[in-house]
Amino acid sequence: MGTKKRRKFTPEFKAEAAELVRSSDKPIAQLAEDLGISEKSLYRWAKQTDVDKKAEPKGQLMTQEREELAKLRKELKQVTMARDFLRKRS
Repeated sequence: MGTKKRRKFTPEFKAEAAELVRSSDKPIAQLAEDLGISEKSLYRWAKQTDVDKKAEPKGQLMTQEREELAKLRKELKQVTMARDFLRKRS
């Protein structure tokens, strides 16, 4: 049984694909097929681009906020591990 390798796309490619969704009269399914990506991915990219442009305080997180959240979670995990280690040593 073979496993599919996950493809990675550049932010520029995602932005251009999302712009195609907005500017084209073609359905997302057709655009996704033309670009060689899944419908779901193209839909998510277009939706995330809309969220990033609105910059509303409520609703989904913007891309920058997602990146910052991931960084803060990683940092919190490291600090928690250090704290637990020091508690055990005491």
